[in-house]
Amino acid sequence: MAMMSKSSPWSVAADINPPLNHLSNIINLQESSLESSSPESPLIVGRHTLASRLIVGTGRYDTMQQMKDSLDASGADCVTVAVRREKLYERGGQNILDFLDLDRYTLLPNTAGCYTAVDAIRAAKLGREILRTLGNPGADWVKLEVLGDSKTLLPDPAATVEACRELAAEGFSVLCYTSDCPVTARRLKEVGAASVMPAGSPIGSGQGLLNPNNLRIVLEYLKEDDPNYPVIVDAGVGTASDVSEAFELGGDGVLLNTAIAHARDPVRMAAAMKHAAIAGRHAFLAGRIPKRLYGTASSPSEGVISTRPYGSETKE
Repeated sequence: MAMMSKSSPWSVAADINPPLNHLSNIINLQESSLESSSPESPLIVGRHTLASRLIVGTGRYDTMQQMKDSLDASGADCVTVAVRREKLYERGGQNILDFLDLDRYTLLPNTAGCYTAVDAIRAAKLGREILRTLGNPGADWVKLEVLGDSKTLLPDPAATVEACRELAAEGFSVLCYTSDCPVTARRLKEVGAASVMPAGSPIGSGQGLLNPNNLRIVLEYLKEDDPNYPVIVDAGVGTASDVSEAFELGGDGVLLNTAIAHARDPVRMAAAMKHAAIAGRHAFLAGRIPKRLYGTASSPSEGVISTRPYGSETKE
């Protein structure tokens, strides 16, 4: 038998770690086939219509170029920027805005790092003025974070509700980061949140969806009188399967940052997140089979050819 060439695309090394563009070519063919046979509606939040259901953060990348390449690989058309924490310039003097195509991306300012309703409201208004100056359509919305604890980075429910009520009254489309508490989620919707964003697990923890049952209840409560109300899972994503699970539960979108920025290969992970979102969304729309305790044969029982066990012939 002829030995396989080391340069062969079917070599073990290529099979384990194929080039990213090779993977993308294969998956793009599958994706285009799915989209042509099953048209997908866009994600609508407030006055914004997003083609991609992934929202990706711009922080914690090693370089601005790495951020740019990762955002591109993710397929996102909305990226979020921390108003208080984001450094417009990196050590080398490069401006983050030079690496964001403002004609392609809608910016979603967020209030990360705020611990009071007053600070969060101030940061939201600052973000609005910055984006108005840039002429970006993201000036009218905000991702609201009001943290209650610096160690767990869990939200302060009362302060979040207070800030959401005021910002909604001032015309913002407010996307509210919250815990997976169904009661708090419903309260945020009542005070005007354009989208509620329950956490899968603490911010940056990479633990995935720790309490899927609570997320199911959140989805039930928020969609019982409005099936199209957008619920976006935010925080705690560690890998692509977490994204897929969020969509399979019925989530309308996923927001993530650290899982991409701190991956060993951020660009490849961003591509994985893109395709996990597509797979999870299609799986949800297709409808999974129910789980059963016992096995069920996949082949039909009718018309099966009957056979006699060996040695059971009747002697004359």
